[in-house]
Amino acid sequence: MRYLHTMVRISDVDKSLDFYCNKLGMREVRRTDSEAGRYTLIFLAAPEDTGRASTEKAPLLELTYNWDPEVYGEGRNFGHLAFEVDDIYATCERLARSGVTINRPPRDGRMAFIRSPDNVSIELLQKGEARPKAEPWASMPNTGKW
Repeated sequence: MRYLHTMVRISDVDKSLDFYCNKLGMREVRRTDSEAGRYTLIFLAAPEDTGRASTEKAPLLELTYNWDPEVYGEGRNFGHLAFEVDDIYATCERLARSGVTINRPPRDGRMAFIRSPDNVSIELLQKGEARPKAEPWASMPNTGKW
């Protein structure tokens, strides 16, 4: 068995691509439009997986945009997506500067949570050992749900 992808339904292609690609740093590797099914599938890879996304079939994030408007609940039972980052503090600072709310700050130097425009919970994990605790993160409270 091999893990292929996680599918997340989205309500706005531009907002979602801005979040996942421009802010989070993922790369679009392929896109399919289905006139008959009235949907668009956009497959994204993490930056380090982009090169092997087509040759080795790296795990992907599938954004599904249904052309007919639909209201999606938060889907808390879905859980979350998780990404390993080189520097949890720098990543959270960059995201916060770009307007992303850090719902669970990296108080422990290891883990943070954010939300996509469609309220998908995303966990950011420090690569390797946890970073030493640092302000403003160490004393920052949670914001909203994560």
